[in-house]
Amino acid sequence: MNFTDIQNRHLDKLIKQDKHPKYISGQTPIDHSQSYKGNIENFIGFAQVPIGLAGPLLLDGTAGISQHWVPMATTEGTLVASYDRGIKAGSLSGGFISRTLSNQVQRSPYFEFDSLTDALHFATWLKSIAPQLSAAVGDASGFAKLSNMEVLHEGNGVHVTFSFETGAAAGQNMVTLVTDKVLRQVLDQAPLKPTLFYLEANMSGDKKANHRSLSNVRGRKVICEVVISKEIIQSVLKSSAANISKFWQTGTLAAVQAGAVGNTAHISNGLTAIFIACGQDVACIAEAAVGIVRMEAKSNGDLYASMTLPGLIVGTVGGGTGLPTQKESLELMDCSTSADVGKFAEVCCAVALAGELSIGAAIAEGHFAAAHQEHGRKK
Repeated sequence: MNFTDIQNRHLDKLIKQDKHPKYISGQTPIDHSQSYKGNIENFIGFAQVPIGLAGPLLLDGTAGISQHWVPMATTEGTLVASYDRGIKAGSLSGGFISRTLSNQVQRSPYFEFDSLTDALHFATWLKSIAPQLSAAVGDASGFAKLSNMEVLHEGNGVHVTFSFETGAAAGQNMVTLVTDKVLRQVLDQAPLKPTLFYLEANMSGDKKANHRSLSNVRGRKVICEVVISKEIIQSVLKSSAANISKFWQTGTLAAVQAGAVGNTAHISNGLTAIFIACGQDVACIAEAAVGIVRMEAKSNGDLYASMTLPGLIVGTVGGGTGLPTQKESLELMDCSTSADVGKFAEVCCAVALAGELSIGAAIAEGHFAAAHQEHGRKK
């Protein structure tokens, strides 16, 4: 079977559902004259990354029951096949249940003073004007909302972490611009002026794995669960609940010894592939791929699995989501409007869990290397 036949076979799945990825498939040329504005500097061209299709994924989400094709951009052979297998197992077992719990994106400015007492007085004053700060955020942005302010003292310095709701956007640029605008007003009014001020001093957890994000929220906090039946574990995953849960217990203990943040196996694989395909900020994988996975064998031979992701920095507007193939990928997922951001996050979490199921079964049964030999090597 040649390249065109392979492509057409998978495109036919989409066409039958009246989905026509004309830009992704190369059927329609892309006018790139506006592609670089706001997305790249010193523009010279494009890096083309192949996109594979996984699914359909059956989801019980906040918006109800839905099915989703999942475009995944990667150069790693085996990746799409592995996630597709996990998605199939979960969907045949009744689907993935996924819920978005909250949305908070942080920016953490730092203020330094001549003395500890000055720093304490400033922090007390800042807390007293919290209602004015919230109102100022509303004036500065039609989308950002200040949901929380946390103060941390260190010597004569004050770290202030502002948490914002960011609507349908991932929100890093939004909270940066809003914080800068509001704090310039604050510094004009402050009864005690800092000797030093940074808009961000590395406390927010931006683009790095950290325990703060794991125990709180950065971006969107999403939880997904699924129960895989004994029969589906045997026929699709080629394993058993006992073997998968035993491997996961071993892997969790190893993650603790290695000092990992969370106990995931390879969710950065799936999330990165979705992020590239759908125009997300790929560097945010650093915090997005921090999570907790639970695998438990049930007495009847079924497997309970859950995934908690507290740091999903995703959006359906802004950033790279408006680029032609990225917008088309979001449309293929039925997650292309501002109202779909929660659903998009829930799909991302379900896909991540599907990948953990697949790799857990592959390693537990000794199939991991053989799969990479088949799909990940040049023939």
